[in-house]
Formats: sequence, C-alpha cells, structure tokens
Amino acid sequence: MKAQKYTRSVAINMVIANMIGTGIFTSLGFQVDPMFGIPDGFAIIVIWVLGGIIALCGATVYGEIATTINKSGGEYAFLTDLYHPLLGFISGWVSILVGFSAAIAMLALAVGKYFLPLVGAESEAQFMGLELSNLIAFIVILLVLLIQLQGVNVGGRFQNYMTAIKLGLILFFLMMPFIFSGNYEPSSNHFGPDDNSWDTILSLPFAGSLVFVLFAYSGWNASTYIVGSLENPKKNLPYSLIVGTLLVTVLYVLLNLVFLYVSDFDELAGQLEIGNIVAYKVMGDQWGLVFTSVFSLALISGVNAMFIAAPRVVQEIGKDYKLFEQLGKESKNGAPKLALVVIFAIASLMVFTVPFNELLEFTGVTLGLFALLTVLGVFILRAKKRSTANTVFSFAYPLTPIIFAGFSLWMIYFFASMKPTVLLWLLILILPAIVLYYVSGRKENESNTDEDPINDTGKSSDNNDEVGA
Repeated sequence: MKAQKYTRSVAINMVIANMIGTGIFTSLGFQVDPMFGIPDGFAIIVIWVLGGIIALCGATVYGEIATTINKSGGEYAFLTDLYHPLLGFISGWVSILVGFSAAIAMLALAVGKYFLPLVGAESEAQFMGLELSNLIAFIVILLVLLIQLQGVNVGGRFQNYMTAIKLGLILFFLMMPFIFSGNYEPSSNHFGPDDNSWDTILSLPFAGSLVFVLFAYSGWNASTYIVGSLENPKKNLPYSLIVGTLLVTVLYVLLNLVFLYVSDFDELAGQLEIGNIVAYKVMGDQWGLVFTSVFSLALISGVNAMFIAAPRVVQEIGKDYKLFEQLGKESKNGAPKLALVVIFAIASLMVFTVPFNELLEFTGVTLGLFALLTVLGVFILRAKKRSTANTVFSFAYPLTPIIFAGFSLWMIYFFASMKPTVLLWLLILILPAIVLYYVSGRKENESNTDEDPINDTGKSSDNNDEVGA
C-alpha cells in the first residue's frame, strides 16, 4: 500500500500557520514605546521588511539542506547528519520540549485568553479550581490531537481549511479600517522617512526591536519537518518555504501599516493586545470583541501545524534509538499515534504549569540557536560537495547564510546579555538529553531505512535547480 503523503498546499499552509501567531499582534506595543522602542513609522516598516528578508535567507538555505539530506525531523535530522548524532539528539530533545510542545501550549493559551470574553467570563475566571482559559487551552489541544489521529489526509485537509479561515480573517482585518472609516479618527502617524528616521534605524533600540520581529517570523522552516512525508519534495519543499515566507512578510508589513494608520503611538505603546485595540477602535467594543474572539479560534491552525511537524521529530528519534523504538511507528493512515500522544501530554502539562511569558522568552532563543547551527551547515555540505540531483541550491550563496547567521548571532547575544538565565535554563534542559543519548542505544547504520527517497537518483549533479527569494 502506497504511503499517504502531504500535498504542496499543506506544506505552504504549515509555514503560514506556524509563522502567523501571537508575535505579530504583540510586538508593535514594544516597538513604539518612546522610552525603549522606535516610535517612527518609517523605521517600523523597515524593521518588518528586514525581518522578512532574514527569514527568506533562512528559508532558501533550509531548502538546500533539506533536499540534500532528505529526512523528516527538521533540525534533529539535519544536525545529526551535518555535525554529530549527539547534537542532533539534543536538538530533537529541545524541539520536542520547547520548540513544539511549549509553542503549542502558548498558542492554545492565547486561544483560551482571547475566547473568554465571548462567553462573558473574566480573564481570571475559574472552573472546578482551575483557570477557565487553561481548560479551554487543554480542550483545544485535545481536539487537535483527535483530528491528527485520523491520519495524514484528514489532518492535512483540516490544516488547509483552518489556514484559509485565518487568512480570510486577516484580509478582513486589513480592509476593516476602510469599511468602517466613519467610526473612528485615523492616527496622525506618517510612514515616509524624516530627518531622524535613519538615525533611528541605526540605533540600539532598533536592534533590540528586531528580536521581537524575528520571533514573530519564526516558523518559516515548518515544512522541513515533513520532507520525508511530502509529495515531490524536490519541488514542493523549497516552494513551500519561499512562497509561505514571502506571503507572511507581505501580510506582516500590511498589518503594521493598518495598526499605525488606525492608532497613534501613545495608544499602542506598551500594549500587548494590539489587534484588540485596533479592532475595538474601528468596530466598537461589541463587534470588536466578536471579531477578536473568532480570530483567536483561527490560531488553532498554528496548533494543528505544530501537531503535524512535532511528531515527526519524535518519530525520527524512535527510528534511530532503541529505547524510543515504539515512537517511530505509525498507523496505516500515516499518523504517528504514539508520538502524537507524547506531544499532547507534554503540551498539556505546560498549559497548567508554566507561565506564558516564560515560555515566550525561552522558546525564542532556543529556536534561534538550532536554526543558526543548521544554516551554518550549508557550508559543510558545499565543502564536502554533497549535492545530488535532487538538491535545490540556495539563492545568492554565500550571502544568504551569512545574513541569517549574523542577525541570529546578534539575537542570541542580546538574550545572553539581557537575560542570561534563559541560557542557564537551556543548559539545564540539555543535560538530561546528553544522558539519554548515551543510554538509548543508537541503531548505527540502521536509521531511517524506511524513509522514502526524493526520487531514485542519488548521484551528484551539477544541473540543480536554484530557488531564489
């Protein structure tokens, strides 16, 4: 029986759904703060364009690495191949606990918090001794688990539908200021450069604001986690990475233009729920509440996308290590059932035990670190001349990996200097992974023997496609 595969549309929607989450609707409040931000309309648009360029640089490099190595599991598979199985195992361990489980918990908690007002509940409302928003988050995670257990086809269709709903709501949000133009007074902000704009762009606050932007763009590499379960990955994987990232970049720039067109800096400064502020001002409290609550449900597409990617990491670890062998199995419908249950259990535990803000900070720096190591691996592939007939070369090499690496190093340095405890927690998280690696029993020369190749050729070729951003 031919294994079921994810389509190109599912891969693109995974990228979009992973990227568009809470980051775009919270970052601007920090960026326009007159004390610590960059309250300049032109500089803000520049920084969101720059964030998109950095993400595109990473996406085009990941396309080359993924089509060369051709294994599901994202950074786990890539770092195992490029550096050493220990580094790959650590990356997989961190991805499972933080990169996906924590991110699933964060999105589910955001859904719970946004949805409370629609049912007339206060933010601190409780039910049977538990916060109601946490219970809603748990229900969301449980529902997505049940959908994913139905297999690749059902999970993929659900991803397409939910992402379409999310994009439809965002498009409505972009048109909203003009549909309800008579309900509010537009801001006095302007978007052209003035005498201070370039000084602002070269300032330290601009660099600090970039951290929030890069977090909002994280998720551009989502489809690399399913390369082994993707139809025609040679074409569809790079296409999904580039197209998904480009589309999100355009939407992010347009959303920030709408935010600043509707609200003045002092209305947004220091605020977390930027989308709520703008929607309420344009539509009024009642309809603004309905819109933001419904939009919160669209965040479920992000939860579902991570439930597609995360089990593939667990599954690949199960294929490579005897201790986790049962995790590598999947049902006839393509669902890695035990791996799905593991992700569900970890994310559910985090919903009830870890504060949202701590999840946010820790996730940002860990994702950045392993993405940096992966992108630098493209120099190893080129030096060893490992390209095959299936490799899709990254655009503008070596400029693209250098740009991505430079900004990633700066972001990690920023976190290390401002909040060194984040790196301490990362070290604490890594220690048990090292112990598990040495007791798990790696299957040497056996791993991934059931992985479907991209096609039947594996010979080196100089006639490779080149994908540009």
